Amino acid sequence: MIDFELTGDQKLVRDEVRAFVDREVVPYARAWDAGETFFPPKVVEGLGALGIWGILTPEEYGGAGLDPVANALIIEEVARGDGALALTVASHNSLCSGHVNLAGSDEQKRRWLPRLATGEVLGAWALTEPGSGSDASGMRTTAVRRGDGWALNGTKMFITQGSVGGVTVVLARTSPEKKAHGVTAFLVPQGTKGLSVSKKLEKLGMRASDTCEIVLEDVVVGDDARLGDVDGGFLDTLRILDRGRIGIGALSVGLARGALEASVAYAKQRAQFGRPIAEFQAVQFKLADMKARIDAARLLVLRAAVLAARGQRHTAESSMAKLFASEVATWACGEAIQIHGGYGYTREFPVERHWRDAKLCEIGEGTSEVQRMIIARELLGTLRSAA
Repeated sequence: MIDFELTGDQKLVRDEVRAFVDREVVPYARAWDAGETFFPPKVVEGLGALGIWGILTPEEYGGAGLDPVANALIIEEVARGDGALALTVASHNSLCSGHVNLAGSDEQKRRWLPRLATGEVLGAWALTEPGSGSDASGMRTTAVRRGDGWALNGTKMFITQGSVGGVTVVLARTSPEKKAHGVTAFLVPQGTKGLSVSKKLEKLGMRASDTCEIVLEDVVVGDDARLGDVDGGFLDTLRILDRGRIGIGALSVGLARGALEASVAYAKQRAQFGRPIAEFQAVQFKLADMKARIDAARLLVLRAAVLAARGQRHTAESSMAKLFASEVATWACGEAIQIHGGYGYTREFPVERHWRDAKLCEIGEGTSEVQRMIIARELLGTLRSAA
């Protein structure tokens, strides 16, 4: 049985983040998007004061020590105001800090987690390459033994926090003959010789999120930079992505909710034919469908988050949450534009930005097609086991 009743602490942190977003994010999100600029230090520091950069990090390492349910609630609240900021929060916590939490040594955790938890250092996570995304077996970045350490060479693409991250988790092939099961993770601090940003990417949405292509040219790190077991990086990555997809699902819910709230407000004040358009059944039906599907998406996200909090397997549940919520978000934001009419197509209202931001959720951390493959594989495996 899954109980969806929030605890007092979960409600408190949700409400604190909501107030912060209304005050420090919503009024500025449009300008950040238009300028494609990363968030000012005031916002990073403010989120740090709320413990947002260390949501899932244990208290002993300076984190908030919260659970995946709280993480989902926080990401939803941030996304309601700005998808790009929510993407930064989600990737920092779920991917970079998540990998250190999962596979780091005691020394690595002591060195990095306290700084990541406060936002003093933002984290990046480098898996995708120009020629490989979902297919990790196509990875070309290599890590070769050199003395007591490793030499890393390759190119990584679509790296969130790629130029502003203080440390990057880099996945590289250490045993090419093993394909996906010959991958190892390494912690590479910003400023390491040979690590560079080759270009910043211009994107449809999430424009205020720092996204780059990075190059590793004979980047030499010690064995103490190795994160987890040699050749164990792929299995760790699967566990990290299971949790990361809950975050993307929550982000999707937040974007859709932001579009719905904007649509309700607009429909009440926009008059046509002598009355607010909220009184027209065509508009009411759109709003009703949006509300129903957004709530359904949230329940899928919370189910996966509860299972993760319990330490139970949640691969299929995370994929279902991400798949359904991301597609609902794109659809709902499109409906919001339609409700706004011509104004929805302008940057004067936030719904066009939410729509542009939402599309990434169908692509990042595994496309919708990949999610369907995962769900089908889990389903058919269950059916075979039952037979």
